[in-house]
Amino acid sequence: MNLFTDIRTLVIDSLAAMTAEGALPEGLDFANVAVEPPRDAAHGDMATNAAMVLAKPAKMKPRDIAEALAAKLGADSRVSVAEVAGPGFLNLRLDRSVWQSILGKALSEGTGYGRSDMGQGKRVNVEYVSANPTGPLHVGHTRGAVFGDALASLLDYAGYDVTREYYINDGGAQVDVLARSAYLRYLEAHGQSVEFPDGTYPGEYLKDVGVALKEKYGDQFVGQPEDVWLEELRNFATEMMMDLIREDLALLGVEMDVFYSEKSLYGTGKIEAALKSLDDKGLIYEGVLEPPKGKKPEDWEPREQTLFKSTDHGDDVDRPVKKSDGGWTYFAPDIAYHYDKVSRGFDELIDIFGADHGGYVKRMKAAVSALSDGRVPLDVKLCQLVKLFKDGQEFKMSKRAGTFVTLRDVVEAVGADVTRFMLLTRKNDQGFDFDLDKALEQSKDNPVFYVQYANARINSTLRKATEAGVACDDATLAAADLSLLDHEAQLAVARKIAEWPRQVEIAARSNEPHRIAFFLYDLASDLHALYHLGKSDKSLRFVNESSQSATHANLALARAVSIVISAGLGILGVKPAQEM
Repeated sequence: MNLFTDIRTLVIDSLAAMTAEGALPEGLDFANVAVEPPRDAAHGDMATNAAMVLAKPAKMKPRDIAEALAAKLGADSRVSVAEVAGPGFLNLRLDRSVWQSILGKALSEGTGYGRSDMGQGKRVNVEYVSANPTGPLHVGHTRGAVFGDALASLLDYAGYDVTREYYINDGGAQVDVLARSAYLRYLEAHGQSVEFPDGTYPGEYLKDVGVALKEKYGDQFVGQPEDVWLEELRNFATEMMMDLIREDLALLGVEMDVFYSEKSLYGTGKIEAALKSLDDKGLIYEGVLEPPKGKKPEDWEPREQTLFKSTDHGDDVDRPVKKSDGGWTYFAPDIAYHYDKVSRGFDELIDIFGADHGGYVKRMKAAVSALSDGRVPLDVKLCQLVKLFKDGQEFKMSKRAGTFVTLRDVVEAVGADVTRFMLLTRKNDQGFDFDLDKALEQSKDNPVFYVQYANARINSTLRKATEAGVACDDATLAAADLSLLDHEAQLAVARKIAEWPRQVEIAARSNEPHRIAFFLYDLASDLHALYHLGKSDKSLRFVNESSQSATHANLALARAVSIVISAGLGILGVKPAQEM
């Protein structure tokens, strides 16, 4: 149930009635008529722009439309006041019974309250993490993993059919470097002293790979040339690294539906098929690119290449897909991978990249647009860098990783739930300073503690009430006399609960799960404020010793808050705290 959608339906029905009565001309388009919270809460509960957007096509003054519409809306029992403001905005105040009834809905629907059918079962592929399989996940990957997983859960909650996917970058030169680095650890496991030249991976995590190689192959590859062992060690080390990555993801509670190997695109005709699809559309040609903008590299020379006419689909320049020596560019397998996604029948694609891939966005959007003939939209979300701080200092590199802080380091420091929530308190395209001390602080300044404490406080109250003999099951609370909840602080909490379904749809429509974290913080703040008012006003206490009816109504309000917090935390992948 989305109350804002219900009131918008009332507005549209009223406009249709005005049209039938001749108060509005025929043929007006109501698509841009919106019902939203007013910018200033003092102006009312909801506001509609109907008169403003219809005035020009109706050739009427907006205030005239607003006044006629106000009369229609005011006749509905849910609307207590319909008030025209300024040139023609219409502010609405709803009867308190509307807010009270929302609590019954939340109690009867449980954590399903707020679920939406907005997605209508559309198939969405969310690709995230997709780190090179050359070592453990670092803190930057952590943000992408958390963001992608929360977004996938949010879209599922909003009615989409979601596939979570990880693209294994196991087809490029980096896995050859991994194999050479693993070979050095293999020699080390045989007692040899080794040095890691620049460009190799010196992290201690590869020691386990070296030992495992020794156990499997003995001294078979010791002293052998690279062409004897490279492919075997590349496959072996890649699989071990992927096992490590899966373990890291499991620490965060992230499970993928699909792990897709880049290597599977080579030698299988998939790259050729994707490029043929573009060629058949006249989008592949042989040509010479202009020199890069700015200072021209000394080694740049005009040379003919096979190019994708990506400028036909919004890119700044055309992109090479084959080098002059006949080898594929990095872009070619990416085109093939997205061609495979389109071929699998997804209605929408979402790619989550690190901030360093910003220059890749336009070419990927162009490729998907071309491959799908504009049918399948691609939304690319960039996750900016995360800086870790502890004791006022930037958190140093992981000894085991060698050059970076790992996902495991962060989770071991503060826990998976705190990690996930904290990383979702900032929009993905903004940089984030993650203070590990602040994340564990028990104060209002720590959003995850503040939200979890609200839920724990409610559950503690419900437990104590149950022990005192008060029936606290959802069915009993849903049947409470909710009209007793007439204090403005109680109604403020009810209004916030009523906003939950709308917030879900806004967050899902914009692919912004951080909105859920913000909403939960605001809801927790309203709950804590109400709790503290109860210290001076006994009627507002969740357990009212002088009235069982008031107790049930107050507990119904508190339990509805817990339901929404639990649903929201579920979307974020965080377990709601039962006690603290």
